[in-house]
Amino acid sequence: MAPTSTSRHILYWGGGFLVTLLLLGGIGWGLGWIGGEESGMAVETERAERRTVTQVVTAFGRAQPEVEVTISPDVSGEIVALPVKEGDVVRKGDLLARLKPDDYQAQLERQRAMVSQQKANLAERRADSVQTRRTYERKQKLYEKGVISESEFQDAESAFQQAVARLQSSRYQVESAKASLQDAREQLEKTRLYAPMSGTVSKLEVEVGERVVGTAQRAGTEMMNIAQLDRMEMEVDVNENDVVNVASRDTAAIDIDAYPERTFQGIVTEIANAARIENQGSQQQVTNFPVTIRVLGDPNAANTATREGGGITRPEVPTDETSGPVLRPGMGGSVEIQTETVEKAVAVPIQAVTVRDFHEVRPEASADSSGSSQPMNEDLRKVVFVAEGDSACMVEVTTGIADDTHMEIRSGLSGGERVITGPYEAVSQQLAPGTKIQMPGDEGGDGEQVVAASQ
Repeated sequence: MAPTSTSRHILYWGGGFLVTLLLLGGIGWGLGWIGGEESGMAVETERAERRTVTQVVTAFGRAQPEVEVTISPDVSGEIVALPVKEGDVVRKGDLLARLKPDDYQAQLERQRAMVSQQKANLAERRADSVQTRRTYERKQKLYEKGVISESEFQDAESAFQQAVARLQSSRYQVESAKASLQDAREQLEKTRLYAPMSGTVSKLEVEVGERVVGTAQRAGTEMMNIAQLDRMEMEVDVNENDVVNVASRDTAAIDIDAYPERTFQGIVTEIANAARIENQGSQQQVTNFPVTIRVLGDPNAANTATREGGGITRPEVPTDETSGPVLRPGMGGSVEIQTETVEKAVAVPIQAVTVRDFHEVRPEASADSSGSSQPMNEDLRKVVFVAEGDSACMVEVTTGIADDTHMEIRSGLSGGERVITGPYEAVSQQLAPGTKIQMPGDEGGDGEQVVAASQ
């Protein structure tokens, strides 16, 4: 019995010791005391490659005609004829509206009568002048012979001078009456409104029977707008930080919200010198500069036929053979202004470029250069981390322009290097020069995940 009991005790102690060893081994493996190096944070890499990088400034605005004229009457009156409707195409000189001319016609007749009256007065004054001149000349001869007294001669001379003055005044009155007649004639002509240019009636604000106010009294009633819809433009607001990169003649891609499947091409034609400031004086203050972009070509050229499958037709309702403009005034959209392009530039994904303080990363270099171990100001520089063998190497770079995904590297990389692009925390904070990395599997493909362990 004794040997059996002893064997059992040995078995228990041996099992307990084995369990203890397994536990200690697991803890040591988990803490990295034993076993190989443990993989750390997984990161992604991509190759630095040569590609075309285009810097883009994005802004938002609305479409508007490049040329649009507001029609307001010069005289007041009631609209008695309106031969156009909104959307009509008109040519320069076409009749747009006619106001009731009765009052202005009566005024013209009164001025004509006034001219006739002043001409009659002029004829009368001319006759009086001839009579007083003859009397003056006769009495002058009599005075020279001593027949009449000096006072009588002076009275004749004064009467002649007054007759000449009245004659001159009558002439001026005739000229004034003629000017008033011409003004009355122009006022009557202004009761007819003609198109000052060829275009489309983009907006019509009045109807027949309404009374409008002329610009002579007030600002005048805005009756309609005529726009050249074959020449459209976008006016966008560009932030003050981006407007310095925009130049005249820069090309742009225009996306209209109503036509997500179509992209219009444009060119910058005007950059405002004065800013538009919103919420001035507050923390939400925004400073933008209006930038005008002309839409190249005629965006409404293919507009002479009804769009296929558009609208609902009924036999009793006649359909219009022409559709409205493709690019209507007031449509909103976004504009991507292409400010600069670099071809065959060494480029890396934007997320691969980060900033490091060289006083912290390389303190020995800072101490050698300054000769002092006292705290120094930050020395922030742009860097990328390159995977070289089994370690991460930090490379200082000089950057250029950037597009939506990639950034130009002007110095520091020559192309072909494998740069670490993620995750964000590893690139922005955790990676350091000499960080050990492992690259299991195929190393040839871009976007491969690399295993790194921070030292």
